Amino acid sequence: MHARQCSIGAETRSDGTQVCVWAPKCARVEVVWETPARKNRTQELTARANGYFAATLVDAPVGSLYRFRLNGAAQLFPDPASRFQPDGPHGPSQIVDAHAFAWTDQDWNGVSRHGQVIYEIHIGTFTPEGTWEAAERELPRLAALGITVLQVMPVADFPGRFGWGYDGVNLFAPTRLYGKPDDFRRFVDTAHALRLGVILDVVYNHFGPDGNYLRQFSDAYFTDRYKNEWGDAINFDGPGAGPVREFFLHNAAYWIEEFHLDGLRLDATQQIFDASPSHILTEINQRVRAVAPHRGKLVVAENEPQDGRLVRPVEAGGQGLDAIYNDDFHHSAVVALTGRSDAYYHDHRGKPQEFISAAKWGFLFQGQRYAWQKARRGHPALDLAPANFLSFLENHDQVANSARGSRIRSMTSPGRYRAMTALLLLGPATPMLFQGQEIGASSPFFYFADHRPELAELVRVGRRKFLKQFANLAAFDLLEHIPDPHSLDTFVRSKLNPDERDAHPEIMALHRDLLRLRREDAVFSVQERRAVDGAVLGSSAFVLRFFVAGGADRLLFVNLGRDLRLTEAPEPLLAPPENTTWSMLWSSEEWRYGGSGHAPLECDDSWHIPGEAAVVLAPTGGP
Repeated sequence: MHARQCSIGAETRSDGTQVCVWAPKCARVEVVWETPARKNRTQELTARANGYFAATLVDAPVGSLYRFRLNGAAQLFPDPASRFQPDGPHGPSQIVDAHAFAWTDQDWNGVSRHGQVIYEIHIGTFTPEGTWEAAERELPRLAALGITVLQVMPVADFPGRFGWGYDGVNLFAPTRLYGKPDDFRRFVDTAHALRLGVILDVVYNHFGPDGNYLRQFSDAYFTDRYKNEWGDAINFDGPGAGPVREFFLHNAAYWIEEFHLDGLRLDATQQIFDASPSHILTEINQRVRAVAPHRGKLVVAENEPQDGRLVRPVEAGGQGLDAIYNDDFHHSAVVALTGRSDAYYHDHRGKPQEFISAAKWGFLFQGQRYAWQKARRGHPALDLAPANFLSFLENHDQVANSARGSRIRSMTSPGRYRAMTALLLLGPATPMLFQGQEIGASSPFFYFADHRPELAELVRVGRRKFLKQFANLAAFDLLEHIPDPHSLDTFVRSKLNPDERDAHPEIMALHRDLLRLRREDAVFSVQERRAVDGAVLGSSAFVLRFFVAGGADRLLFVNLGRDLRLTEAPEPLLAPPENTTWSMLWSSEEWRYGGSGHAPLECDDSWHIPGEAAVVLAPTGGP
C-alpha cells in the first residue's frame, strides 16, 4: 500500500503553509510566487521518498498566488492539487485557508441510503446569476418541496466561460465561475441548516483535454492498457499507480472534510479500470466513510452497464456503494410517454410489465442479451434493496440527448406525465429530479462546453456524431440545427427562468403532495425488499400493491392509455385486506394538478381505471 509522504497541495498550518507535490519525473521543484509583492521570488522544495517534494512556506499569506518551476525550466505550472484557480486552469494557484470558514452545522448528522429524494443541479444554469450565492437563495424552496439531497454537477475547475463540468482538470479547485471556495462552503452550511444533504458529482475516469498538466509531473497518472471513451485512462493498477490512487483517495476525502459534503456521485464508473485486489471504487467508498464518521454518507454510481456489484457489500464481492443509476426505468418511461424507441431505447417497450419488474427488481436487464449493443447487459441484482436503485425521468444527459434539450413534460400528454411522476415519486426506488422538473420548466438543457476554437470544433462534430444514433436526427439537415456546444447562447438558453417558479402551480403541487405522501405515509416510505408486487391490467395499465405489516396496504394504479373497465377481476392483488374496502387516498386527476376530477374506481359491477392517470387506494374499515 502506498504511503503518501505529505498532504498534497498547499495547506495552511500554525507554522506556515505546507506545500507538497508528487513529481517523480522531476529532479528539482521550486515554488515561484506571482503575488505582486513577491513577484518571481522562489523557494525550492525538498525531495522526499516516492517522488514527493515538500516545504513549509513561512512567508506565504492566504491569497498568495504561486506556480511550480520544474527542473529549472522557464515554463511554470499550476499546482496539481490547487485549492483555487482564480484565473482558470492555465493561471496560478492560490493559497486558501480551509479552516477560516465558520461552520454552523455541528448538529448535522449527514444522510443515509434510505428515505432520500435527490435533486440534481448545475450551478451555472440553476439561476440567472449562475453562482453559489444565488443557488443558496433557492434552497428553502427545495427543502419545503420535500427534497432531501442535492446532487451538484461537477465543479472541478475547467477552462472557458461555461461547461457541464465533466472536463475538469483541477480536481481540488472549485471552479472560479460560480464563486470562491467559501461560497461553496456557505451553500453547504445553509443546506444543512435546512436539513438538506449535499453530494458532489466527481469525475474520476478521465481529465479534460485542455489545462491538464499532470504529465509534466508524472507520466504514471495515465495508462494505455485500457481504452477510455474520453481520452487517456487513469492508471489505477499499473506501474507507479500507488501515488495516483492516493491522489484520488485524498480528493474524495477532501470534499467531505473541507466542504462538509455528505457524499459523492461517481461519474461513468464503467470507465474506471482497476484489476487490483482492492478496487479503487471500494477504497474511495471506504475513505469517504472514514472522514467525519459521525456523519452519514451517500455514495452514488453512474454505470452504463448497470453492474449491480457496485452496490453489493464488500464481503459479498461488491464495492459497497449506496445506489446506482437505473437507466432501464428511464428508458421504459420515455418509450411509454413518447412512443419513441430508437437508439439506446431500442430494447425497451414501455409496457406495464417493465414497470412492475422495475418496482420489484430494479434493473430490467440483469445479464440478458441487449440487442442494441449486441451483447449481454447487466449482472444479477435480484438481492439488492429498492433504495440501491436511483430512478429518474430526467437528468442532465437525458434531457440534453433529446437534441432540442426538451423536457419530458413537453413530449407527452399532461395526464401521462402526472401518472408517470406518481410512479417515480411513490415507487420503492430512490427518486431523483432534475433542476426545474418540479416547476414544469420549459427552458431547455443543452450540452454546452466553452473550448478554444480547434477543440470546440472537435466537440461539435463529436456531439453530432453521438446523436446520429437517433433515427429522427440522422438526417443531415436536422443535425445542423443542433445548438453548438461552444455558443454562449446555448449556455444562456439552458438557464432556468425564474419567472416560471410560480407559472405552473399545478406541477409544483403535484410534486409537493407526492413527496409529502412518500415521506409521511408509513407504506410508501418503507423501501423494503419484496414489499411490492404488481399485475398487468391492460395493454397500458397496471397496479402495484405495497405490502405492510398489519394489512394497511396501498394500491397504486397507473394507466397510460385509455379508460379501462374491468367487469371481471381475477387478480388477488385487487382484493382488499380482510374486513376492509378500498377508498381513494390520492389521484393525479385532482383539479389542483390540472386534472379533470375523478370517480370511484370500484363500482358494484366493475372496476373503472381512468385513462392517463394514477390513483392510490387505501383500505378503510367495514365490508
